Amino acid sequence: MLVVLCTRGGRSLAVLNALRFRRSYHAGVGVFGHLPEPPKSTFEPTAGMSPEQAQRIHLINAYRRYGYLRADLDPLGLAKRKEVPELDPAVYGLAAEDDLPGKSLTLNDLNAQLANIYCGPIACEFMHINSWEERQWFASAFEDSVASELQNGDRKKLAELMLRCENFDHFLALKFPTVKRYGSEGAEAMYGFFSEIFHGAPEKGIQQVVVAIAHRGRLNLLAEMMEFPLTQMFRKMRGKTEFPPGVQGSGDVLSHLTSSFDHASAEGKVHVTMLPNPSHLEAVNPVAMGKARGRSRSLSLGEYSEERGARVGDGVLCVQVHGDGAFTGQGVVWESIALSQAPHFRLGGSVHLVTNNQVAFTAEAHVGRSTTHTTDIAKAFECPVIHVNGENPEEVVKATRLAMAYREKFRKDVFVNLICYRLRGHNELDDPTFTNPRIYKQVQSRESVPRMYADELISEGLTTEEEIKKLKDEHTAKLMDVFKSVDKSEPSVKHLQGLWSGFKQAPPSVERWDTGVDSDLLRFVGAASVKTPDGFNLHSHLKKTHVEARINKLTQGEGLDWATAEALAFGSILLDGQDVRISGQDVGRGTFNHRHAMLVDQEGDNIFVPLNNIEAAQKGKIEVANNLLSEEAILGYEFGMSIENPNR
Repeated sequence: MLVVLCTRGGRSLAVLNALRFRRSYHAGVGVFGHLPEPPKSTFEPTAGMSPEQAQRIHLINAYRRYGYLRADLDPLGLAKRKEVPELDPAVYGLAAEDDLPGKSLTLNDLNAQLANIYCGPIACEFMHINSWEERQWFASAFEDSVASELQNGDRKKLAELMLRCENFDHFLALKFPTVKRYGSEGAEAMYGFFSEIFHGAPEKGIQQVVVAIAHRGRLNLLAEMMEFPLTQMFRKMRGKTEFPPGVQGSGDVLSHLTSSFDHASAEGKVHVTMLPNPSHLEAVNPVAMGKARGRSRSLSLGEYSEERGARVGDGVLCVQVHGDGAFTGQGVVWESIALSQAPHFRLGGSVHLVTNNQVAFTAEAHVGRSTTHTTDIAKAFECPVIHVNGENPEEVVKATRLAMAYREKFRKDVFVNLICYRLRGHNELDDPTFTNPRIYKQVQSRESVPRMYADELISEGLTTEEEIKKLKDEHTAKLMDVFKSVDKSEPSVKHLQGLWSGFKQAPPSVERWDTGVDSDLLRFVGAASVKTPDGFNLHSHLKKTHVEARINKLTQGEGLDWATAEALAFGSILLDGQDVRISGQDVGRGTFNHRHAMLVDQEGDNIFVPLNNIEAAQKGKIEVANNLLSEEAILGYEFGMSIENPNR
């Protein structure tokens, strides 16, 4: 708590700080782990618009709302571009040859410009968002993004990155032909997304990035962008021992490997953590959300900061990568997005990438979902969606920049739908032509995305065929050196580091620990667990059955109920400087009307959490996280919170 040293607006900083850690149960004015909502901006409509201007605005808004339906998004050219009547100027009483007042162009010119912006290889959906401010911002930012160009140096780096990732797949196909590696061939533009995230994060004050990604392209990302030791990866592919002697562990499949590292660039440094991935698709995503939230608590950032002006999402970014089939089909996706703006669960927005192969195992889109796009469920939560053709890597970078800018300003989830293809089957041993011959005739007739982009740069004089050959030869030589060293290498492990460095592997013997607490301290904690501030309007029934009853039990030293014992345990842990977080749909009160860890003022509707006010010097905090009626996502989220820090 802050000491009263100065005042602001007639209120002491101590009072203002205390108010931050209260929250109206229904309105939201702040409690530990949940900052009050900032005031919403208001829209003042422009008066005096002429009928002709209104007609043109209708046409412009039609492109903003429906343009994505006509966009050139399928790299294979198999998806039929829909006819959209709303994009016809005649619908609004406009003729193509009409001149625009004060402009040296016709309506036909305007229509062509709108089609170029909203119906090209990058498109967006944002008009479903209720906030006028968000819609206006997104329209302006998207139009600026389409008109922007990447610097030539960035374009060359992008080409080199994709060529290395492609070459990595080719090397593994040659040296490990029977290994299921789930390569990124056909989706290499996704690495432009990651490059922009890693380079752009420091400019937005982001210190930590937590990544959830399934199998597609995971090994390429680890090897080429996340500094995973290739020797250890190749050891696993060769079936060698993963752990040094004495280290217990069963290992996992190749596509679940993980890494964390510091990404340094001219823009600054950011720590990137990729979580282990289970084969249960999308199960890792809520875990990453919880991990990111826990990281905010560990660093006292965002909703755990005591800095005036702190915002949810400060300093920590969650990046979630999905497959198109799983994103549509798995209920945990809906549950996870539903958590994204809920008190005690929000992250200030995740940036999502859907690696949309247009086929899930063998199921094509028309049997894999009931919606136009796999990302349509995101619209239920008023999240913007940016669709991009996977054969246009520069547009992927632009989409990522736009997504990061939106997240930075509005602190909400945003989705990039990368529409690409999968060069091979679900894995490299699978033949997709059995079930998807039409798609794979197109796939097999195409140059790769990295090759097409490299040819574009060659035609512009930004690189040469000789430079590309040199890049690939040097990359192959590096991989070959590692490959040759595998038999001489030793296994290594990186667990029990950082915050977990004080821990060690459990010994085979059973140990007993004295976890008792002095009885006087327990009585002190018990009394504090039902103490309310002066002027707090406690419910009369709770005063008798909860507060007075607990004090009597503590005084007599017998008949302690479950809730009292729990409060004593929680309070003693908090006084040791450890955090406690309880999560559930009714954890504040308790399902059986027994806990009452949070008390609600009967007049002001404000929450007070007694266990967060045991003593002034208290460092540990309890976060009472009432939540939505979710099962799988909540379980994953809380697991993610728990693995971030041993002091929680």
